[in-house]
Order: sequence, then C-alpha cells, then structure tokens
Amino acid sequence: MSVGRRRLKLLGILMMVNFFIYVIVEVSKSSGQAKNSKRHVIIPQAKFWRKFVPHKAYWNKQQQKLERLSNPIFALLTNMTVEESLSSNGSFSNACDPDPFVALQINGFKDLPDRFKDFLHYLRCRNYSLLVDQPHKCKHKPFLLLAIKSLIPHFDRRQAIRQSWGKEIKSGDATVVRVFLLGQNSPEDNFPDLSDMLKFESETHQDILLWDYKDTFFNLTLKEVLFLKWVSNTCPDAQFIFKGDDDVFVNTHQILDYLKSLTKDKAKDLFIGDVIKDAGPHRDKTLKYYIPESIYEGSYPPYAGGGGFLYSGDLALRLANASDQVLLYPIDDVYTGMCLQKLGLAPEKHKGFKTFGIEEKHRDNICSYTNLMLVHSRQPQEIIKIWTNLQDPDLSC
Repeated sequence: MSVGRRRLKLLGILMMVNFFIYVIVEVSKSSGQAKNSKRHVIIPQAKFWRKFVPHKAYWNKQQQKLERLSNPIFALLTNMTVEESLSSNGSFSNACDPDPFVALQINGFKDLPDRFKDFLHYLRCRNYSLLVDQPHKCKHKPFLLLAIKSLIPHFDRRQAIRQSWGKEIKSGDATVVRVFLLGQNSPEDNFPDLSDMLKFESETHQDILLWDYKDTFFNLTLKEVLFLKWVSNTCPDAQFIFKGDDDVFVNTHQILDYLKSLTKDKAKDLFIGDVIKDAGPHRDKTLKYYIPESIYEGSYPPYAGGGGFLYSGDLALRLANASDQVLLYPIDDVYTGMCLQKLGLAPEKHKGFKTFGIEEKHRDNICSYTNLMLVHSRQPQEIIKIWTNLQDPDLSC
C-alpha cells in the first residue's frame, strides 16, 4: 500500500473516531437535559486514558511493546506486521533465528541458567513443523477431545492411558477421541534413538502429534500454542477439550456426566480446573518455577494447574487467537491464564480437580475417586488399577 493511500485510510479512521465522539457528546447532552437544566455536558471524573508506565523486566517490556504494536492504527502507519515490528533491530527479521540482541537488553543475562537463555533467544519463534499428524482424528466431530502432554520415552504412560481413562469410545451420542502431544528429545538429555519405536506406536494407535522442537519444561508453553493452532486447523468442531499430563488419573465418565449437564451458556465459556489465585513468580533459584526479577515483574492472573483442565472447543478457538497477542512465557499454565485474561475471562475452580493429590489415607480407597475428575500424580500401574476397580459393577460406595 502506498504512503498516500495509507494516509488517506488513516484520515478516514480519524474522521470516524471524531464522528463517534460527536455522537457520544450529543447523547450525553440530551440524556442529561432532565437532570441538568443548564444542559451542560457531564464530564467524567475518572481518567479516560491510563498513564503509560514502562516496565523494567524484559518479558513485561516486550509484552507491553506487543500490545502497543497490536494497535491497528500503528500497523496502518508503519505497514508492518507485529512480528516484524517486534524484532529488536530492523536487520533481525527471522523470529526463528536466535535473537542476537536479547543479551544486551537484560541485566545479568550471562549469569542466567541455560534454560532461560535458550528460551529468550527463541522467544518469538512459533513456526515449528508438524512431523506426525492425525488429520482425520476429528472427522466425526468429537464431543470430548483428550489431549495429553507426553515425552517420547514415556511409552508406558501412554499405553496405560490408552487402556484406561484415555480409551476412544462412543457413549450414546458422545464421541471421545485422544491425542498425545510430543516434541523432539533434547540432545543434552542423551536419550537413545527411539524414532523407530515411536513410528511403530503412531502407526498402531494413530494418536501421536509430534512437532519439530525441543521438548523442554519451558517449551510446554510452545506445546500449548501449537496444539491450539492444530485444534483451529484440524479439530475446530470439538465440543470440549481435556488437556493434561501423562501422569494423572482422569475419571472420564465423571467428566462426560458433568459436560452433558451443562447449559449452552455455561458450556460456551467453560474453563475449569484446580485454580490458583493471587500467585506470583518464585524467586528462589533452587525451585523448578524460578523466574528472575529481570525477566518478569508483577503478579500472575488466576490460572488452572497444568496437571489438567477442561474447557470448551469454542473457547479453544478464541484462546488460539488470543495467544497471538501474548508473548510466550516459561510456565505454560500461567501462560494459559494470561490468554484467558486477554479474553476477559478467568478459570473456574472445580473441587473435582486434585492436581496436588488427595490425602494419603484416602489414596488406596477406590471410593475416593468416584466423584473426582482428576488426581495427580499416579504411576501407570496405579492408573490401570484405579480405572479397573471403578468399572467393577459390584462397586458400592
């Protein structure tokens, strides 16, 4: 688009904005006539614009920049995409090359653990190819899609799930289908080559989704984003989605009963799990969830524990769009909470989700699981045992 046409288009937008302001003022004047005999325009007491306060932490600063650049008027003026504008330098345009400028923008970058350096170097890269796909998985418009985060070596966990709560079934008019979400083994983990075994597993069960990126803890957020993109492209008609880890026990029948009881309005924005509120980043360097102050400042929005949560397919499509407006964050469940917040929503706490387990004295009591939807964590043998016992027709609780 030429500069002249861009300016003409901008002028048109500004004229429309002025017109709407005029209409609002006139409406305010007319509506206030009864209460204000002098017909003065009622001036709001609160500030209309929020004062721009720049952040110091790198993630917050870049997210603030993203939000500013996502403004359509800015895009019109610059004729640049958000990805192009977010580049640290005009010469750095390929987001999947390591960002050569990030080290200069973070105090103490050289002293950060390697996992942070790797994450930050590739913060803006989301274009990873899908090596193994299941393009026909959702051809019958599933009622419930089970999406399980796994790692290539976890063959036993996946098989335990297939034999228990992850069975693909048709319950009345409700179809349940299953996919496992995988990335590539990290070379530094020194795993043996398991590609032939994975290929056999995929051909046998037709339930593996494998992307070409390093499957690390910090890249679980990337797994979330790539999965949402897959849902949008391949499974947009799924009514509901359960997404969880491969070491949880899930009472699928309880979930189905709950979903079938929902009203249409409740189902549309459904997002339930074990919700954490009023939390913030851990500053203890010894913890798995440690986040340095130079990376993130402030508190977290409400979020559901990543062990597993349940949400609507409609919301999944909206989350996929919202994720384009939120930078990747090293902790995936927090990131999902950020995307929900971008949509003006929050996850709802449900007592059936026990991502921190149940009391030890109830662990071996099968009746403790009848009214639950999820319990974390359980070994493969425990998962099969619990599921088998729950199916006992003579079970009395």
